[in-house]
Amino acid sequence: MAKSNSQSTAAAAPWSVRMADSTIARFTALQEDWNYQWGLVLCGFEQVWRATGDAKYFAYMQSNIDRFVQADGAIRGYRLEEYNVDRLNAGKVLFPLYAKTGAPKYKTALDLLRRQLDSHPRTKSGGFWHKQIYPYQMWLDGIYMADAFLAQYAHAFDEPQAFDEVAFQITLLEQHTRDEKTGLLYHAWDESKQMPWANPLTGCSAHFWGRAIGWYGMAIVDVLDYMPRDHSQRDALIAILNRMCEAVARVQDPATGVWYQLLDQGTRAGNCLEASGSCMFVYTLFKGTRNNYLPATYRAIAQRAYEGIVKQFIEVDSTGQVHLKNICKSAGLGGTPYRDGSYEYYIHEPIVTDNHHGIGAFILASAEAEAQIPD
Repeated sequence: MAKSNSQSTAAAAPWSVRMADSTIARFTALQEDWNYQWGLVLCGFEQVWRATGDAKYFAYMQSNIDRFVQADGAIRGYRLEEYNVDRLNAGKVLFPLYAKTGAPKYKTALDLLRRQLDSHPRTKSGGFWHKQIYPYQMWLDGIYMADAFLAQYAHAFDEPQAFDEVAFQITLLEQHTRDEKTGLLYHAWDESKQMPWANPLTGCSAHFWGRAIGWYGMAIVDVLDYMPRDHSQRDALIAILNRMCEAVARVQDPATGVWYQLLDQGTRAGNCLEASGSCMFVYTLFKGTRNNYLPATYRAIAQRAYEGIVKQFIEVDSTGQVHLKNICKSAGLGGTPYRDGSYEYYIHEPIVTDNHHGIGAFILASAEAEAQIPD
């Protein structure tokens, strides 16, 4: 069957636009609660809006946010006293909404989220707990949720001292989670060493989960957008980024160019190639090279990975909608026996299609791939 003119036009569009348009078609509203997953999707939409200038992408961001942010700036479903860093990520979408509209409710909502970090519980060494219900734990994911938000707030509203906090949190977690042998970062660290998944000597979890490291890498390249160039810790963060990316590049799958769910376990039974973490690495590598945080040689690694993502994980249906498959639905390290951080735990988490973790990361990776300037 011949393609319609509209399908042919859509097929010629960049992948970031095609996935954003497919998301609009599939989800009138992204989510029923205030959470980080759809916040990631809308961060991708912001990049598509800026690249295309098409107001429909801004309108989609605004309509989803306005389902939660009330006229007085209160956020439906958000409770500061929950002290959950995941709740901060969707707040990143408030920055462009406030900048463009000037609506006071968006600034009020931003201030509310920012206040959470003033009283957020900390480890004895000063790190933000991942959640109130996970005492003395820091997860790699949390750096993207809390510290990238804090850096953007500090830049937008002239809070320069907050960059010291951001740099401290990123550095502290690398110090405790980096494996000297591989250079990879463990998913989480329990300072108290009381959790069943925690190594009794180091407090670290047992495995290198791709998406967790992906969150951490994206956080650093985003933080560097906002951190002053003369900040005393800027070079230290760039060095952390380089160490991480060197380790990640070493475990890139040679056959496909993408990455496994558990990075260092390769073709071990049950391990699979995973889309969301692979997309996050592409975003980090492309953005890192574009801004000269990483050597230019990483661009080829990112390009090969991006081509692998499209080949391995993208499907286009008969209507022209784009789908992303092989996404880990969720993985965490709670206090329940089920979430024990074992190899068996990670490989038995559901693998799904069109989950927000993957969609958001794919749009961001695609936007960066499309922004690359050829040599």
